[in-house]
Amino acid sequence: MLKEFQKFIMRGNVMDLAVGVIIGAAFTGIVNSLVTDVIMPPVGVLVGGIDFSDLYIQLSGTAHFPSLAAAKAAGAATLNYGLFLNAVIKFLIVAFAVFMMVRGLNKLTERFKKEEAANPPSSTDALLTEIRDTLKSK
Repeated sequence: MLKEFQKFIMRGNVMDLAVGVIIGAAFTGIVNSLVTDVIMPPVGVLVGGIDFSDLYIQLSGTAHFPSLAAAKAAGAATLNYGLFLNAVIKFLIVAFAVFMMVRGLNKLTERFKKEEAANPPSSTDALLTEIRDTLKSK
């Protein structure tokens, strides 16, 4: 069972997935900073100085709190729609970044296919391919 587990772990797909998860975690930090520190301040200024992360609806209690942090500290139940808006914006940024990456990879793949079609194999390559295929069939 241990050898089977080692074989599973060392497969290329598992290692690629591990690298993807690690890069994704690092990318999340970048996106969080981009949204929180770069995008949301100008958006807040445009909508009258509102800090989206501080938008909430108080669900319990009669006292009004000046901020979400104060409401949480007092133990009030809140509906934090500002934090949800930030999460949606972060998702859209990540989705757009992934879209641009996949779009770029598709263009590169398409270009390589066109180059292969424009450059047919030489007669030597064709002969070697034919010899290989003949040897495989025997």
